[in-house]
Amino acid sequence: MKKSTIYDVAKKANVSIATVSKVVNNKGQISEKTRNHIKEVMEEMDYEPSIIAKALSGKKTKTLGVIVPNIANPFFGEITRALENKAREIEYAIIICSTYNQSEREEEYINLLLKKQVDGIIIATEQLDSDVLKKINKRNTPVLKFSVYADPNETASVTTNNYEGGYIAARYLLEKGHHHVGIIGDLSRDSEQKRIQGFCNYFEVHQSAVQQSKIISCNSELAEAKMAAEQLLAFEPHPTALFATTDFFAIVAINAALEKGLKVPEDLSVIGFDNTIYAQLCQPQLTTIEQPVEEMAQLAIYQLLKIIEEEKCAPFEQIVLAPKLIERQSVKSYNQD
Repeated sequence: MKKSTIYDVAKKANVSIATVSKVVNNKGQISEKTRNHIKEVMEEMDYEPSIIAKALSGKKTKTLGVIVPNIANPFFGEITRALENKAREIEYAIIICSTYNQSEREEEYINLLLKKQVDGIIIATEQLDSDVLKKINKRNTPVLKFSVYADPNETASVTTNNYEGGYIAARYLLEKGHHHVGIIGDLSRDSEQKRIQGFCNYFEVHQSAVQQSKIISCNSELAEAKMAAEQLLAFEPHPTALFATTDFFAIVAINAALEKGLKVPEDLSVIGFDNTIYAQLCQPQLTTIEQPVEEMAQLAIYQLLKIIEEEKCAPFEQIVLAPKLIERQSVKSYNQD
């Protein structure tokens, strides 16, 4: 069935296109009778005004773009859900784009979002080229970086103190008597680098440096994450505890340990990062460092909306939230023996 256009509505209502446009954009001096008549025709013809047309007429599209590195990652799945819910509260819709860590795909999505005339873009990836960011700024489309570092002269940001989160994880494992540890994380991501840096710095000051051979980098593909976990478990003796820079990596490590005949936490302790729903669903339930997802999502939406409505300029606000340890059953304490 052919979609009705503004021309079809004008013809059936026996008015000019300009009059229909005024009704759509709620402008101009039009009698209540004519306005109601046009609305009835629009409803009868199931006419939906073009969101792009609204944007070009000076009205906001009430849409936001959200770019994440991998929607399959539990953290980003929960983040997009939270962002969508917060956006709905202020009558905004979101368009979700997952780049799978491909810079080409990220640029394609940004071009798409700019064509869609979104009012703002939330970017949770770390591959963004500075030239692409300049292109966005040239279009005067507000940008907020989420869960990643941002230059206050370029964009606003909302993130967690990743260094502190790693520091907390290291302190917790040492307090539980773990001196021989391994790490799994994506070293291509600045956020995960900072988690590892915080973890390693605490160990270096209070114990000894974590062996570089026991810091395994991998991406968030299941097969590669499993290989990284198996690589750590192949050491003789294997580490008594693993720090995973995401809950996803932690759960993959737990499954790899179980397949190897090891018990968690009796033979291997595991601590994750994020506190996604999967941390509570796995067995044993995962001890992890929490990122406050709901608070981060709300602040991100409100910060971006502030820029959209007030057209605020640099320096942009950088909000850094504190991580928190969530203790469950995946870490054994040697101090109780």
